[in-house]
Formats: sequence, structure tokens, C-alpha cells
Amino acid sequence: MNKEEILGQLRAAKAAHISWVQRAKLLIEGFTINETSIPVNSTECQFGQWFYAEGQRLNDIRNNPPESMQEIENLHFKLHDVYLNIYKIYYDLEKKSFFAKVFGKKKKVSEEDQALAKTYFDEMEAISKELVNALNVMERRINVVADEEISSI
Repeated sequence: MNKEEILGQLRAAKAAHISWVQRAKLLIEGFTINETSIPVNSTECQFGQWFYAEGQRLNDIRNNPPESMQEIENLHFKLHDVYLNIYKIYYDLEKKSFFAKVFGKKKKVSEEDQALAKTYFDEMEAISKELVNALNVMERRINVVADEEISSI
């Protein structure tokens, strides 16, 4: 894999993360959002799928300290933990069939719960900014490594 491919995957993962956060925002703003389009589990979202597969190659880049990968993982977990609070407000936690999830309706949400969800989202947004910043730092680190070094990973 070459530097451009790694950077392309990193940028796509970052974009997927931003899109996931925006879907949560739309949910809170009253739009009908399929609950499966905002996965609660951190390994089921597009970012998590990349991070725990191809993203692990970033551990082998010489100027990418292990702490940076750990920071990204911790922020990602934290983000999903906060989103779980929002999920509980809008969706039932009972086991439902696939079709019930796809075609089912959101729970009726009180104004108080709506305000609480917005508070949780503010927290999510702050964590997301930290995560995006950490990804930007990682991208800058990758950019300064020689192409030859990366192609050997």
C-alpha cells in the first residue's frame, strides 16, 4: 500500500465519522433516521470498521506513536458511549427484527428528553472535534514520511 492509498483511506474514514455525527444531529433535529444508519457499537460504524482493519497499519508508521492510536481509539469509544445516551432517548433497546428496525418508528420524545439529547449531542460534538484533530495530526505525520518507507508497510 502506498502513501496516497493510506491517506485516502484515512480521509474517507474521517469523512465517514463526520457523516455519522451529522446523522445523529439530524435525528435530534427531528428528521426520520434509520437507527441502523447510526450504529451504537464502535466496531460497526464505517470509521470503526476502517480503524480496526486497515487503520491498524498506521501503527507501523515510524513517526506515529502508539499513544496517538490509543487516543483515537479512546475518543472513538467515548463518542459511542455518549451516543448510546441519545439512542436510548429515541429508540427502544428491546431486541427487534431487522424489518422492525428499518420500518419502525422512533419513540415519542418529550421536550425534556429532546433538551437532554441536545446536551448529549453537544458533548458528542466536542469529542468529535478532538477526534478529527487527532486524525489531522496523524495525516500530517504520514505526509512527512517518505513514500518508500510507507510502501514497505
